[in-house]
Amino acid sequence: MVLDFNTLYSFPDRFDRLMQEFLQPVHGESRRMAYPPLNISEDDENVYVRAEIPGVEITDMEITLTDKTLVIKGERKPEQGKYFRQERPAGQFQRVVQLNVQVDRDAVKAALTDGILVVTLPKTEDIKPRRVSIDVG
Repeated sequence: MVLDFNTLYSFPDRFDRLMQEFLQPVHGESRRMAYPPLNISEDDENVYVRAEIPGVEITDMEITLTDKTLVIKGERKPEQGKYFRQERPAGQFQRVVQLNVQVDRDAVKAALTDGILVVTLPKTEDIKPRRVSIDVG
C-alpha cells in the first residue's frame, strides 16, 4: 500500500491564499461583480452601450445623460419562491459610464430587446473624423 502525502505539503500555501482572498477589500472585487454587465463600443458615428438586463421591465429603468456621464439605474424585482441557488441578482442596480467623447444629447436613443438594453449615443459633429482635401499647386 502506497500513501501519497504530496497533497498535504501544499496545504499551507492554499490556506494562505484563501486567507488573502478573504481579507482582501471588497472594493477590489466590485469590478468583477458589477451589474448589469456592459459592453461599450464605438464607430465613427456613435458610441454604443449594451447592458444585459434580462427580466427587467422598461418601466423599472431610468437612463440619465449628463455632459460626460451616462447613468443606468433600475430594479430587478425578486422572484417569489424558495431558492436552492440564486445567481441572478435582484434589487436595485446602478451603472455609471464615463464618456470620453462629446455626444449629441438630443439624438440619443435607447432600446430594450430580449433583455439587452442598447443605448446609442451619436457623436457631435466637432469630433467626427473629417477628410481634408489636399491642394496641389
